[in-house]
Amino acid sequence: MKFLKEKILEFRPQFEKGGKYEKFHTVFDGFSTFLFTPDHVTHGGTHIKAGIDLKRTMFFVVIAMVPALLFGMYNVGHQHFISNGEFLGYGEGLIDKLIFGAIQVLPLVVVSYGVGLGIEFFIASKKGHAINEGFLVSGLLIPLVMPPAIPLWMVAVATAFAVIFAKEVFGGTGMNILNVALTARVFLFFAYPTFMSGDTVWIADKADAYSGATALANSIAGSPGYSVSDMLMGFIPGSVGETSKIAILIGAAFLILTGIGSWKIMLSVFMGAAFMGLVFNGLALNEFMQVPFYYHFLMGGLVFGAVFMATDPVTAAQTERGKWYYGFLIGLMAVMIRVFNPAYPEGIMLAILFGNVMAPLIDYFVVQANIKRRLARA
Repeated sequence: MKFLKEKILEFRPQFEKGGKYEKFHTVFDGFSTFLFTPDHVTHGGTHIKAGIDLKRTMFFVVIAMVPALLFGMYNVGHQHFISNGEFLGYGEGLIDKLIFGAIQVLPLVVVSYGVGLGIEFFIASKKGHAINEGFLVSGLLIPLVMPPAIPLWMVAVATAFAVIFAKEVFGGTGMNILNVALTARVFLFFAYPTFMSGDTVWIADKADAYSGATALANSIAGSPGYSVSDMLMGFIPGSVGETSKIAILIGAAFLILTGIGSWKIMLSVFMGAAFMGLVFNGLALNEFMQVPFYYHFLMGGLVFGAVFMATDPVTAAQTERGKWYYGFLIGLMAVMIRVFNPAYPEGIMLAILFGNVMAPLIDYFVVQANIKRRLARA
């Protein structure tokens, strides 16, 4: 690593202003600061010093998503083989399942990063700005919330749309008001609904006679159709990274222990979903309302959204009290959308985007309430 750093310092003058490769300065700076801590320092005043920057923060989030990614690759292969009557046991054909899953999932990751980073590199070069680091997370989130059978060109189009219209038009990383990965998923959901819902998109190359319905789709008729243990572990059809709640919670624990993710937002999302689920259980006006409230945590992407998307530090509420209101609103809305509008069974998607829009207003009222209390004490 010392040799590599010396080489970077040696070539840096050629990429700076007046150098031979000046026009590639943004790309060079992006890669060098990704590998090593930037040498930028602050001057004057009092500043908090820490051994972590935005790139390392984003990298920690990527690490937290690795368990969901790895299990997602396994499950994509598992669902494929059991749909064809092969390797029915969880441990049977493990290598074959992982290989098949990797062949299906890794191209989604490559396309997402390739298109997203390509656009960001181009825009940063044109503006002469440093490369934004935020897409390190969004680039992995996008394939994890996609069905395994989604065409690659759709992932490319959705990624381009999300990066340009949900991020760059607002000024880039730290300025966007909507979660980039969710914007990509919502774009595909409304632009190409047959590729994002139904029983045919959740299992790659499945047998025609095999039902690929998700637990959420089955629950509209009154029963998820899968055991609690299978839904908890993730041995069910669904988006690539959303099925295993165990893998997601491992990532949540890592984010909380490292201080990256907000446990207040995660917990309040679960509290809001549980509250709304219990209310509907009490009303029990239809089959979906009668589904036990805790099933909402086991079905679909509610847990994944609460851990990796609702906690987005850019689009979430910033005040400590506001985080409780923000998360509770998302959980409540997610279950409400699921039950009242079965056409949008993955309610967490729209609920988080609604929460993103409401976050500044929530923070405003929290701050105003604090000001009034302090004035009253004075």
